[in-house]
Amino acid sequence: MAQNLRFDGRVVIVTGAGGGLGRSHALAFGARGASVVVNDLGGSFTGEGASTRAADVVVEEIRAAGGKAVPNYDSVLDGDKIVETAMKAYGRVDIIINNAGILKDVSFARMTDQQWDIIFQVHVHGAYKVTKAAWPIFKKQKFGRIINTTSAAGLYGNFGQANYSAAKLALVGFTQTLALEGKKDNIYTNVIAPMAASRMTETVLPPDMLASLKPEMVTPLVEYLCHEDSTENGSIFEVGAGYVGKLRWERTGGHGFPIDRTLLPEHIQERWEKITNFEDGRATHPTSTQESMEGIIANFENVAGEAAAAGRPRVVSEDGKVDVEAAKSLTFESDTFEYSERDVILYNLGLGATRKDLHLVYENSENFTAVPTFGVIPSFTAMNAVPFGDILPSFNPMMLLHGEQYLEIIKPFPSHGKLISTPYVVDILDKGKGCVATIGVKTTDENGEDICINEFTMFIRGAGNFGGKKEGADRGASTASNQAPSRKPDHIVQEKTHENQAALYRLSGDWNPLHIDPEMAAVGGFDVPILHGLCSFGIAGKHIFNTYCNNDANNFKNIKVRFAKTVNPGETLETSMWREGSKVIFQVHAVERDVIVISNAAVELQGEALKAAPAAPVATSPPAAGGAFKSDAVFEQIKTGIEAMSAAERQAQVKKVKGIFQFEITNEAGQTATYHVDLKNGEGVVGSGPAAAKPDVVISVKDDIFVDLASGKANAQKLFMSGGIKVKGQVMLATKLGDILKANKSKL
Repeated sequence: MAQNLRFDGRVVIVTGAGGGLGRSHALAFGARGASVVVNDLGGSFTGEGASTRAADVVVEEIRAAGGKAVPNYDSVLDGDKIVETAMKAYGRVDIIINNAGILKDVSFARMTDQQWDIIFQVHVHGAYKVTKAAWPIFKKQKFGRIINTTSAAGLYGNFGQANYSAAKLALVGFTQTLALEGKKDNIYTNVIAPMAASRMTETVLPPDMLASLKPEMVTPLVEYLCHEDSTENGSIFEVGAGYVGKLRWERTGGHGFPIDRTLLPEHIQERWEKITNFEDGRATHPTSTQESMEGIIANFENVAGEAAAAGRPRVVSEDGKVDVEAAKSLTFESDTFEYSERDVILYNLGLGATRKDLHLVYENSENFTAVPTFGVIPSFTAMNAVPFGDILPSFNPMMLLHGEQYLEIIKPFPSHGKLISTPYVVDILDKGKGCVATIGVKTTDENGEDICINEFTMFIRGAGNFGGKKEGADRGASTASNQAPSRKPDHIVQEKTHENQAALYRLSGDWNPLHIDPEMAAVGGFDVPILHGLCSFGIAGKHIFNTYCNNDANNFKNIKVRFAKTVNPGETLETSMWREGSKVIFQVHAVERDVIVISNAAVELQGEALKAAPAAPVATSPPAAGGAFKSDAVFEQIKTGIEAMSAAERQAQVKKVKGIFQFEITNEAGQTATYHVDLKNGEGVVGSGPAAAKPDVVISVKDDIFVDLASGKANAQKLFMSGGIKVKGQVMLATKLGDILKANKSKL
């Protein structure tokens, strides 16, 4: 293996380089072309004495090997002098290895102030002084690499080393802050916790162990982290005896107590197992101050509510069991929503309506109306008022994901008025590592007449295992099996969202900062503030409202969707629609990222929409019997062949092919059926209908021809050249069809 990680032209300062790890670092950098400043005060490992010999010997070793080096004998407390040596000798400095250190081991009871202070002076203040002197140089040249040296004692503590442990852990915090401040200037800082033989370890480790802990087994990590190719930043590494591992913090999911109730130590005792449980699937690994505050910030919304404080029946038992029937019987305060034509227009604009859509944006239009999905707006506040902390065994709002939404329109919305929304618990399902809670909201007008019903289905991580049922009744047009039909969509509508869409939509009532504040979005793990899920829901509803309902709310009965992925403002949303009797099955695709963002979705039609002739369907999946598609048997055999493979064989085939194939097969009657073979994800999938993800190649061929191909009676290349096979997408990937047909024990 060629040594291509060179440091020619770079200048490295290594403190404490007279022996042990520092010497190893200095020699290695010198051997790879760097100019090295070998710093060592020349004292003992306990900090006594001074000598030039230690640094001089290492400098001579580097020079003897053909490298460049100069000595420096200053204390690290005079860091500016060390950096000055580098600038005078070489005119620059690129890398700092803060390695110098001493020990003053003594039990805490016997420790003196001087023994405490001197350790901090050398380890912490010394690292600060050297780094501080080099920092403006790094910023000006837009390059710098810093390695600080902690230890296992700093990370975990060690008897008799309270001073050393505290100082070494201080270097971890020092490192992580420098990493944040220096990143924009290409200054990367990391910290290592080495285990190697040195003057400091030879007094505490046996000889046989010291022999295996060569410093040369630590230095390669330091070299890599300091190279210009490395972008590692702010990380902690444990290293020694050939082992290298990255360390991170871990935090339990914890437990959030209602902030509007008095918190007692007995409450802490009651939830102690939950607070300290790392094994329940809720543990996280915070990497920033913002992430560390997630649980606390999220708990600001955790309120018990007036009814709970007034003695509402207990739903969650002392041992964390949930009485779901008791939860269903709870009553909650209603919420009043007054609105005008202005609010309707604002909502429609939030869904992307334009000045050309007069029926949506002009109150004097004869057909002025709200998109039926407006029904989520009056119910949203009422749903948010439900005290999840009272009905779930452990609730953290940051663990909540909006999974599905169901909306039933009972009566079209008037252009203005007053609506009353009342929430209730529909069901709570135990999914093991989490739970699914469905909150219903019934909305009526001032006269008590029903207007609409919403059901918000949320998945809450870490709130499961309470002994409840796992499956519940499905409501609405969409069910778990409501997949897109295996034919081309009857209608496709594309609409590009705009960059300010979330800023506009939130004015309709969802003020979550996740959709507007970049810092809050970052806390949630998103690159940019994301679009509201209910905005994407409304955009898709608008497409169907226009395509199938003639923009008449009397034709729109209900809608249900499953949220699959988030949407970024500015992305293009593509709604594909299939008419199936009285309902329209649809899915929404984010074009730029090529992902499905809404799935398992459907709108149920009523009224005049039922009288309209449905779009003429292209044939769905081929019938299992009847012989309509001869290719059906071929794909069944391909599926059987793949399933007969071992997991390792299937994974190897996926790794080899790396493609999603979609086949459009046309039979003698002119009907078309779709099949897919996914040899890109998991262990491979074969089935009828379109692939779940966007195919890499689409192959159109007649039924008889495909059977001939599978049996080896036809030549694929000749058919392609003559037009007998049509290929779209990655044409070269089609040449791997042979690998697919091998699973059928056929040849191409």
